[in-house]
Amino acid sequence: MPSFWKHVNRVIQNADIIIEVLDSRLIEKTRNPEIEQKIKKFGKKILYVINKCDLVNVKDIEKVQKNLQPSVFISSTEKLGTTILKKKIMELSRGEKVTVGVVGYPNVGKSSLINALSGRSAARTSSSSGFTHGIQKVRVGDKITLLDTPGVFPEREKDEVKHAYIGAVDSAKLKDPEIDALKLIEEHPQEVSHYYGVSGEDAEEILELIGIKSNKLLPGGVVNEDATARMILKDWQSGKIKKK
Repeated sequence: MPSFWKHVNRVIQNADIIIEVLDSRLIEKTRNPEIEQKIKKFGKKILYVINKCDLVNVKDIEKVQKNLQPSVFISSTEKLGTTILKKKIMELSRGEKVTVGVVGYPNVGKSSLINALSGRSAARTSSSSGFTHGIQKVRVGDKITLLDTPGVFPEREKDEVKHAYIGAVDSAKLKDPEIDALKLIEEHPQEVSHYYGVSGEDAEEILELIGIKSNKLLPGGVVNEDATARMILKDWQSGKIKKK
């Protein structure tokens, strides 16, 4: 078992409540069934925190939220919803002192969430996935202690397209960025086209037009598809391309 899973298992065992941080653009894709099974196995309370709500139209995902209870919408970067989240934690702990584990895929915003709750840069953050290495303990007021963990994938999951899409693998480290970017464009053609100011008939044409407009060209004026794809994925992963 990889060392980061050992950290996660220890946090789940030691915490009273487990927050699973999800990306509001990709709620179901960023749920980790293996972590959720472990939480149930240890009989711990789970709180779904749907992060990056500033990147979506909240009304469009309220139906999904109804199936995830208890849950809270937040934007850790904009510090939206953090007061509601604190109240929900205290409600679940019945006002008692509580240790809260924070888990989820890489790059869903766990460390940013902790910093937003604590009001200071207690947990180091980066837009690159896999930044947190080990458990970090952060106090929020007198009653809440947060335990941050490294982002983890389900052990059996080998889907690079999904990992690129949800930002769990950094765009610079992908083996087939063109395939990953085309998948993203196919599912969100309007958002990607709008961000780059292009209009194409299909994903391949949109990617090519973005490459031309962004001057991602090889000698002879041929589009550098690798560089263009990595740029698109990086802009999506960092939240520049918003879901309408």
